[in-house]
Amino acid sequence: MLNRITPPEFKPIEHISLLAPGHVKLSNDCNLFWFTSGDQELVRIEWIFNNLSFDPDKPLLNTAVNTMLNDGTHTMSAAQIADTVDYYGAFLQVDYGFEQSQVTLFTLNKHLHSTLPVIHDILTNSAFPERELQTYIRNQQQKLQVSLQKNDFVARRTYNREVFGNTIYGLKPEPADYAKLQQADLVAHFKQMYQPANCTILVAGKVDDDILKTITNLFDKGWANNSIAQTAQTEQLSSGNLFTLIEKPDALQSAIRMGAVSVPRTHPDYPALQVVNTILGGYFGSRLMNNIREDKGYTYGIGSATVSMKDFGALFIATEVGADVTRLTMIEIEKEINLLKTVPVSHEELSLVKNYMLGSLLGSLENVISHADKFKNVYFWGLNFEYYDYYTEVVRNITAADIISYANKYFDFDKMTKVVVGKY
Repeated sequence: MLNRITPPEFKPIEHISLLAPGHVKLSNDCNLFWFTSGDQELVRIEWIFNNLSFDPDKPLLNTAVNTMLNDGTHTMSAAQIADTVDYYGAFLQVDYGFEQSQVTLFTLNKHLHSTLPVIHDILTNSAFPERELQTYIRNQQQKLQVSLQKNDFVARRTYNREVFGNTIYGLKPEPADYAKLQQADLVAHFKQMYQPANCTILVAGKVDDDILKTITNLFDKGWANNSIAQTAQTEQLSSGNLFTLIEKPDALQSAIRMGAVSVPRTHPDYPALQVVNTILGGYFGSRLMNNIREDKGYTYGIGSATVSMKDFGALFIATEVGADVTRLTMIEIEKEINLLKTVPVSHEELSLVKNYMLGSLLGSLENVISHADKFKNVYFWGLNFEYYDYYTEVVRNITAADIISYANKYFDFDKMTKVVVGKY
């Protein structure tokens, strides 16, 4: 009988076991990976494309084309696409990121033969109807006008432009940019980007030979390349401006965002940098939360994060605080950074953070789909699953002295780009 009084034995996490994918390269140069596990007759299929090179004169093409993919093809209207997907109990979504955009389909195995042709039609015959385009432009302009009233939105986009310049990473659209969208440009962009040589297909779920045959029959011989997709992105170009204040005299809260360019996931310091970041502001029990929320009561929430692009990384701190305590908050953030750089973290705090990070990694592997997500996190950076063994080893063995060293290496408050929207 299970003894509910005695807690289970504590065992440190030493290794993360991940499902290995099957792989085949189709004759049209599209890479197909699949992860199979579980008993549910369900699959998630993702078509992931590298974004085309950013054009400052037409900054919204990547996001507009991705968003409008399911707004109509030469054979199906937007309503027909939605009705077909809904009829079979499937789910279709499009997602845009800085470096990749994707189309995702969740469907029952038994309906794959009916739902997959819809995706094939979208990826080969999207038409971007003029009526839908004008609706998209109006909607996005209205959403932007509403968002520009929110201090945190303004702080985020201003920060991105200051740090990353006029690149895809610093995209700062204005209402007039949406008005410049032309159907012919969207079609040309679509034909170059959404082709098999620029695509990786990831399948996760209960995958059998019939599923793979159905996918390859449609997306191998039935999908041809048009040209070579130009996907190299402009290197980030910081403005060099370290402080920007957008004053709003009537603001009750100020949005604060600060940070700096850092290292990507491929850099050997990246896991250690994540440990330092977690201590500072990467979880609910972090130092920034304990100080600025719990002790001072300046905010409902504050956090820091590290993000990895393909060729570089970034770290940032973000919060919204009472307008009357903006300067005091900045002082406290600087204080917490300096403490990380000078005072050794206690054994108890470091052990807590290590267990939190490794436990979160292990806990995120709840099903076959999450294993596929972990694969994406390394594949598009040219890494493999050995990265997670390295990550685990770094987190387990990092010391208090290491924390001070990495904090001094990557966290320099005086060199961080800072944006305040509200009062200062």
